[in-house]
Amino acid sequence: MHPSVHARTAPDKPAIIVAETGETISYGELDAASNRAAQLFRSHGLGHEDVVAFMLENTPHYFGLTWGAQRAGLRYVCISSRLTQDETDYILENSGAKMLVVSASLASSALQLTTRIDRFSMGGDIPGWPKIEDALAKMPAERVADERAGVDMLYSSGTTGRPKGVRVPLPEERAIDAPNSLVMMAAAAFGIGPDSVYLSPAPLYHAAPLRWSMTVHRLGGTVVLMKKFEPEGALAAIQHYRCDAAQFVPTHFVRMLKLPEEIRAQYDVTSMKSAIHAAAPCPVPVKQAMIDWWGPVLLEYYAGSEGNGMTFATSQDWLAHKGTVGRAILGTVHIVGEDNETEVPVGEEGAVFFESDNVFEYHDDPEKTASSRNSKGWSTLGDVGWVDEEGFLYLTDRKSFMIISGGVNIYPQEIENHLVTHPKVADVAVVGGPHEEMGEEVIAVVQPADMADANDDLRDELMRYAREKLSGVKVPRRIDFIEALPRHDTGKLYKRLLRDQYWEQAKAQA
Repeated sequence: MHPSVHARTAPDKPAIIVAETGETISYGELDAASNRAAQLFRSHGLGHEDVVAFMLENTPHYFGLTWGAQRAGLRYVCISSRLTQDETDYILENSGAKMLVVSASLASSALQLTTRIDRFSMGGDIPGWPKIEDALAKMPAERVADERAGVDMLYSSGTTGRPKGVRVPLPEERAIDAPNSLVMMAAAAFGIGPDSVYLSPAPLYHAAPLRWSMTVHRLGGTVVLMKKFEPEGALAAIQHYRCDAAQFVPTHFVRMLKLPEEIRAQYDVTSMKSAIHAAAPCPVPVKQAMIDWWGPVLLEYYAGSEGNGMTFATSQDWLAHKGTVGRAILGTVHIVGEDNETEVPVGEEGAVFFESDNVFEYHDDPEKTASSRNSKGWSTLGDVGWVDEEGFLYLTDRKSFMIISGGVNIYPQEIENHLVTHPKVADVAVVGGPHEEMGEEVIAVVQPADMADANDDLRDELMRYAREKLSGVKVPRRIDFIEALPRHDTGKLYKRLLRDQYWEQAKAQA
């Protein structure tokens, strides 16, 4: 299916509702907006396989542009509003984008960009830039003559280096409403359908919020879009709009669970049937608390923008295999040793590879593409984990985050998952810092729930808390406090930035 189909059969049905304001765009309006966008792209010379870029805050008008690019046979790049000027220019140049649309609220960043392509502002003025609304208003709301299905080309958030563009082939089936595997999977496994009211609390420039929201549109449901995640606001939106599906990251769960009990109790969340979560493994106590609160409606998956595979776990699966991210429903999981070739025994840790027919490449980076494959054609996202005898996958951490202290491999995720459950901790990141004798030492960077608590007493309390559950080698040797961690709105942590600070400080002091 496709939103244009629903525009013909139910033009007045809400396709998008802004959670905070109630602003609504119907399927008829969405279809017209996407046709005008496709016409605008053509008027600027953009043809099949060409690239258009959007750097926008969450707005219901985002979808008119993405669906317009989809029906014009374009590749559309959605850029994080958190990136630096250098990173944004890099993505524009690397992707070959021919047009850029930027939220007026990002004007100060937009005016620093050096890449010379067609530029438009949205939602206000950027000096010297034409408004996209004015340009679209001049376009006919009719389908372009050479309509053809396009596809997104999304970039990694740059947590471990330069953002990498994930390039997949345009669909072989040119029809814009051709069957889509994600759509069929969502309908079957995740319970999404035409009656769904789906809460989208995360930035649309990230793969999961964008793709899941557009999947809901394909199926004819309603997307309730939050401008920005706020824990009580999410609960209020679920109650007010009777949302029955949503997608979260573990950080969202942590923030909702840390609301005072009297606040949580004010909201009715019994409408929820599918609380989908991904992006990072969820700490066991956090997920257990969410199931205790919302019931067995949590559905977890593990996948990447690359689309090379996917695992899936229901709440019932997870309760029987606590800590799992599920069994494969797309591709086959293989756990391999240091040579990236030899499979290790069940229960043993190694690199997680998927064997599947789905093809991807990192745009303009053959070395990165090659490093994600082995000789058998299996591909990896860079994660480490293990499988049990029933084939359930458990993730340990990303290989690039591993700390080597005294020759011992230490993965930060387990340490973070424990410390974040402390009632005085809002967020935590664990990195490896330089140590003269051990090579690296374990450093916990803690964001307290209240910065007034950031003192030696809390430091000692957290050390004792760590020793309760963690082996000696995993207990942090150092705990530092920070007002806010450099975390992406999607929940991903810019851990590289934290780690680099410690190594740069040591170098400067040497």
